[in-house]
Amino acid sequence: MAFLIPVIVLIGVILFASIKIIQEYERGAVYTLGKFTGIIGPGLRFIIPGLQQLIKVDMRVRTEDVPPQDVISRDNVSVRVSAVVYYRVIDPGNAINAVEDFLYATSQLAQTTLRSILGKHELDDMLSNRDQISKDLQELLDHQAHGWGIKIANVEIKQVDIDPSMIRAIAKQAEAERERRAKIINAEGEFQAAQQLDEAAKILAQRPETMQLRYLGTMNEFVNAKGNTILLPLPMDLLSSIAKVAQNKK
Repeated sequence: MAFLIPVIVLIGVILFASIKIIQEYERGAVYTLGKFTGIIGPGLRFIIPGLQQLIKVDMRVRTEDVPPQDVISRDNVSVRVSAVVYYRVIDPGNAINAVEDFLYATSQLAQTTLRSILGKHELDDMLSNRDQISKDLQELLDHQAHGWGIKIANVEIKQVDIDPSMIRAIAKQAEAERERRAKIINAEGEFQAAQQLDEAAKILAQRPETMQLRYLGTMNEFVNAKGNTILLPLPMDLLSSIAKVAQNKK
């Protein structure tokens, strides 16, 4: 009877050691005598101690902060860019077997890819097209990490730090651009006004009565204006006759 007590205790210890609880958000990679034998889902599971090993893998979305990276843009501007990567494990087997440490590997991949992608863009693109750059980063990271059983859900550029001297240069460039646009708008306005005046001159030349109405309207403006201006109206026919005489003398 005394011999059975140690046996019972040993069996109890083995049973207790073999019981594993896997949470809903976890999956378990099972190795039997060192060989990968499959993935088990959440719940109460039994593992043979000494023969089998269980490695739990968290399947939830992870957030990885990419530390500020020194990047040289395509137009040779030095900036520091930080980002955040959201990813999750979709294949626990590959995440354990294909890479030694998928957390560290994903972090390093995000840093190198960030420098590589941003180095192909000019500074203006980094500042104005963050959404498109983030999308390009997400697609490239997802393609490279797919073999590790990792799904890159999203990439967001957090901050782009520029040297203060470059900020002043950008401000001057923006001011020059605003002045250029103002001059263009002013020139376009003058061009349109000249076109309208040309059209009006053609209409007045074809319709003498229209010219007469315009003449009367101008007289009315002078009459209603304040001041000591003296207006001596002349008939339009007389003006036309004088113009024809002057033309014939030429």
